[in-house]
Amino acid sequence: MPLVSAKEMLTRAKAGKYAVGQFNINNLEWTKSILLTAEELKSPVILGVSEGAGKYMCGFKTVADMVKAMIEELKITVPVALHLDHGSYEGCYKCIDAGFSSIMFDGSHYPIEENVAKTTELVKVCAEKGLSLEAEVGAIGGEEDGVVGMGECADPDECKMIADLGVTMLAAGIGNIHGKYPANWKGLSFETLAAVQEKTGEMPLVLHGGTGIPADMIRKAISLGVAKINVNTECQLAFAAATRQYIEAGKDLEGKGFDPRKLLAPGCEAIKATVKEKMELFGSVGKA
Repeated sequence: MPLVSAKEMLTRAKAGKYAVGQFNINNLEWTKSILLTAEELKSPVILGVSEGAGKYMCGFKTVADMVKAMIEELKITVPVALHLDHGSYEGCYKCIDAGFSSIMFDGSHYPIEENVAKTTELVKVCAEKGLSLEAEVGAIGGEEDGVVGMGECADPDECKMIADLGVTMLAAGIGNIHGKYPANWKGLSFETLAAVQEKTGEMPLVLHGGTGIPADMIRKAISLGVAKINVNTECQLAFAAATRQYIEAGKDLEGKGFDPRKLLAPGCEAIKATVKEKMELFGSVGKA
């Protein structure tokens, strides 16, 4: 199945009161693990690629070609969107040229007028090419490729301004944070989310920083219009813990345990388990 825009899967998710997971990829092993899990659970899936990960994997064209070939080779039948995560204005155009099926323009750090102007241009380009477009209002807390936000809440009126431009989905800051959540985190602002939902209507909303948010908060966010949830750090932590356990147990010293295919296998299984757990929580299992 070829790559698809995220529009249909998210429209269905919003109407069905579940969410589709965006799982960030960092290499071949991560991509393979996530795709196989999505196929096993018959869940639609969004593969997220940050600009830093794209650079690490030798450019967006390399990433797009790898994902397309892998979908074909593994006979993946579920809908898969390849999505630029927190893209710069320039990065969006690079991903469009590389063959991505979905992009996110993160204009949250610009004045709202400039965010609107740049988003308006990208809406037109994406519509012409059949790509889905995510926009952001109100910076997400934590750090993402050098962009640091304090987790402020978005202005619902500004969210409506961006939503009305014709974007596919909207990421609104509601106190969520990238990476590990600090002990003094106040939780999600459901008041803000409800206000944004009221202003944006049928627009699928996006929750960034899905790692570490309690399950009950995830479910409540979905009930208030969140149709896409991003997960990255949790997969990284699971992968690192499983790899550490393998090495600390001395498995890499047994036979050909040092072979990267064996060395990375426990980490890959840990990613699969994490993705499965999230897809079950989000309610996307069987929705492909």
